[in-house]
Amino acid sequence: MSAVPGLTSVITVNFNAGDLLLASARAVLDSRAPVELIVIDNGSSDGSIAQLRRAVGGDPRVRIVENGANLGFARANNIAVDWATGDHLLFLNPDCLVRPETIGAIREALDAHPTAAIAGCLILNPDGSEQAGCRRSVPTPWRALVRALGLARVFPYHRKLFDDFVLAHQPLPSGPVAVEAISGAFMFVQRAAMDAVGRMDEGYFLHCEDLDWCMRFRAAGREILFVPTVAVTHHKGYCSRKRPIRVLWHMHRGMVRFYGKFFRHQYPAPLLWAVTVGVWARFGIMAARTALRREQS
Repeated sequence: MSAVPGLTSVITVNFNAGDLLLASARAVLDSRAPVELIVIDNGSSDGSIAQLRRAVGGDPRVRIVENGANLGFARANNIAVDWATGDHLLFLNPDCLVRPETIGAIREALDAHPTAAIAGCLILNPDGSEQAGCRRSVPTPWRALVRALGLARVFPYHRKLFDDFVLAHQPLPSGPVAVEAISGAFMFVQRAAMDAVGRMDEGYFLHCEDLDWCMRFRAAGREILFVPTVAVTHHKGYCSRKRPIRVLWHMHRGMVRFYGKFFRHQYPAPLLWAVTVGVWARFGIMAARTALRREQS
């Protein structure tokens, strides 16, 4: 299938996003740039797809694909790509709200940087603060250890050695800059570059697909662009609110896969084993805290 020049295919994977799915879809369809919207549902049971179909199902720019089961984030996105006809694709979470100028502005920024293949923007929490993952360094095992132990605060004058992979504490740049990774909540991609690098790794079920993709784009010599002048609002965690421990499990499983895939030749095996133990210990602590909070609420 030949790509349609100038058209952006917006792909949204839905899993029980509730009213936010429709709000996100309407925001996309209000875009000033030409768009099509592909919503692929992973077996939602909250009526969000029926609501979406009633409200915008008659719009010829909208296609709704129902998987009937939760196939995972990466696999669902990859299925949706087969329906996409645009020469650029925006992978957008269903709890993420764009503005009318968002897609046109991010497309213009990416087109102005021919060495870049994928772009992210400033992602805001509902209170207007910057969301931590929208610009970051790759969380290598060492950087993850630094963050877990708070070593960047202990050694503030040795940033090169004890650097944190989250960049949200740094001042926003005045314009687009290359970063090591962006957030999977909003990933704007050149279709030709995606076809060259390959689609998302379906070995991840949920979380770390975005980091994996960024690593692969950079390995192919393409930059990851962060555009601070384009902003969206992300209601993070809305879709996972009913099954937080399962989401935590997939997140930590993804981290273990990510470290093994990209760093097994850079770190001694005993260190990677220790990192794996640390990841699962972190999961145990976070799962216990989450369970306790749910009991108390």
